[in-house]
Amino acid sequence: MPVRPQPVSEREITAPVPLTSADGRLNPDAVGWTRTPLLTTDGVGRGRRGRGRNKRWEYWAVTTPTHVVALVTSDIDYAAVHGIWLLDRATGESVAHDAIGVTGRSATLPGTLGHGPVRSRTRRLRIDVEEVEGGTRLRASGPRVEVDVVAHRPEGHECLGVVVPWSDRLFQYTVKDVARPATGTIRLDGLAADVPAGESWATLDHGRGRWPYDVRWNWGAGAGRTDGHVVGIQVGGRWTDGTGSVENSLYVDGHLSKISEELVWDYDRDDWMAPWRVSGASVDLAFTPFHLRRSVTDLRVFASRTHQCFGHWAGRVRDDSGTWMRVADVVGWAEDVHNRW
Repeated sequence: MPVRPQPVSEREITAPVPLTSADGRLNPDAVGWTRTPLLTTDGVGRGRRGRGRNKRWEYWAVTTPTHVVALVTSDIDYAAVHGIWLLDRATGESVAHDAIGVTGRSATLPGTLGHGPVRSRTRRLRIDVEEVEGGTRLRASGPRVEVDVVAHRPEGHECLGVVVPWSDRLFQYTVKDVARPATGTIRLDGLAADVPAGESWATLDHGRGRWPYDVRWNWGAGAGRTDGHVVGIQVGGRWTDGTGSVENSLYVDGHLSKISEELVWDYDRDDWMAPWRVSGASVDLAFTPFHLRRSVTDLRVFASRTHQCFGHWAGRVRDDSGTWMRVADVVGWAEDVHNRW
């Protein structure tokens, strides 16, 4: 990761464009960032091109005053990885329902975002994600956890899309859609908990691309209300370093401000619960954890090590008008991940 912030020059894409060319390689015209999902990604995961390197997933996280829930449906070409995870913020208890399939048959993922339902089907869990009027409905069930939540999409809502080019053969299209108002119900062991309007937020991490085998990343996101504004935070690092693309943005009351710099992440790998700091010319944020989620998987070909902290973001971020926006009471997460996949 950079020891000091590094500015990058990025192009905003304003018209629909395919992610891949006819030969399956990265379309140069797709490299840039968007305020709405404009890329067609049907070429990822089809045919022989990039076999073993194609990675497709939908990850949703919902934060409420009482719970955090995360759902993942993914197809990493030679396996399918699914999960339901719940944290009871009052007790600190966490529940994980995970399933790994040998092939991607247990995952249903549309070629392009929003062009069909997302489903996980295993003996252990079920996940259904589908577009409905005014938003996206998230449903999931496992041995102890049930979820039925709508992530609403307010009129004019913007989200960040970025294409990260390692090369014309290896690349990633990510959509980070933060601060989606959420309502619904979460059940743990049959006991229902409300997902209250105005206090609950959903975040989407949508991914389609072809990845290097060994990769490390930082990701941080969160949503809440500060000084009467709906504020969303989206920051990343390491995996984008040196590509000319970054996945950093500020969301305020529906408007997205792109932050075009490689940010500096400062945290203690010997004490994950110590405060984290993310900084740059336009970012000065502190993250204070209240829960650590640690996950380690080693299946030889596929291995993953994740340290994901949930907590509160505070500080300030400069918007695209040059105004510093105060950030406080924003609940979210910050993570350190190392994958071999």
